[in-house]
Amino acid sequence: MPELVYTQEQLLDLDQSRLPRHVAIIPDGNRRWAKMSGHSIFMGHRVGADTVFNTVKAAREVGIKAISFYLFSTENWKRSPEEVSFHMELLQEFLLKHCEEMKENGVRLCTIGDLNVFPKEVIRVIDTVVAKTSEGKTIDLILALNYGARDEMRRAVQRICHEQATENPAFKEITEDLISSCLDTAPWGDPDLLIRTSGEMRVSNFLLWQLSYAELYVTEVLWPDFTPNIFLDALIDFQTRQRRMGGM
Repeated sequence: MPELVYTQEQLLDLDQSRLPRHVAIIPDGNRRWAKMSGHSIFMGHRVGADTVFNTVKAAREVGIKAISFYLFSTENWKRSPEEVSFHMELLQEFLLKHCEEMKENGVRLCTIGDLNVFPKEVIRVIDTVVAKTSEGKTIDLILALNYGARDEMRRAVQRICHEQATENPAFKEITEDLISSCLDTAPWGDPDLLIRTSGEMRVSNFLLWQLSYAELYVTEVLWPDFTPNIFLDALIDFQTRQRRMGGM
């Protein structure tokens, strides 16, 4: 049995019948946390990686079925070569460190974004852990890697144009459902809840199509200081919302 994250008392205010199925997170603030704490940027990212897995365990325990993290954007390549290289190393370390625990706890690793530009050794590790966790049925851990929503839409349009050029009848009429089916997130559907840390009030090119009706939860807490209790607060807050989806 995995070690429990929450006590029964902590879960009393959580309505299991009204959980978001898919939670998306923009884990912002690693660099600011490092600066404020007197640590290197690299330490900020390392502590942030631990926070990611702690949050996955919390989400799994309460019954979330899919959780997405915006870990490396198409814009992050603009950072220094040293920081980009560290991101690649940390990603491999994170996946290898937690692979067995993911298998044991029914966590299935998935990715969105264009991995083709990643170093081959990084892709090998990702593919290995994806394969080893493929039987996971409890929660899907979705890592957005070299992901940008505009790039995702570009790739979706490119695919639709290609299929139309080959006269694929399934692509004859362009509908919202067709576009959604061509996006990276098609297997999971749109997030019900977006959590962003560090107080920034923007979505930063993350899931622009999919967030149309998502509930937003912004906390001033920097990502390395984000705890399972804050995650629980976000879920409870979500359950106070009336989701009209444009209706009455």
